[in-house]
Amino acid sequence: MDLKLYYQKIRDAEAKIVDEFPVVISRETPDGGKEGTLTEVPRRTAAKMLVDGLAQVASQAEKEAFQAAQADAKQLADQLAAAAQVKVTVLSSADLDKLKSARSTASK
Repeated sequence: MDLKLYYQKIRDAEAKIVDEFPVVISRETPDGGKEGTLTEVPRRTAAKMLVDGLAQVASQAEKEAFQAAQADAKQLADQLAAAAQVKVTVLSSADLDKLKSARSTASK
């Protein structure tokens, strides 16, 4: 294998990729790689995957759908993390009595 040619192909492929972090779609490989998995990777990694035949660059529609799904997943994870937080306030009995008296005078 001519390493100079190999790395030149990677540089050429990297120059053709517009995005800094393109979304790539995996291809099936003989060593067990699954076809159709979308992943956002650095430009250099995407170029290497293209040259090695492990992936192809996703279309704009596929990229937008992937990013929308990622945003939804992050929002859901943030909501679950916020729901898991338990907020506790410690009050002295004097402060509790003040709050009770303030509530009873406000309701009158």
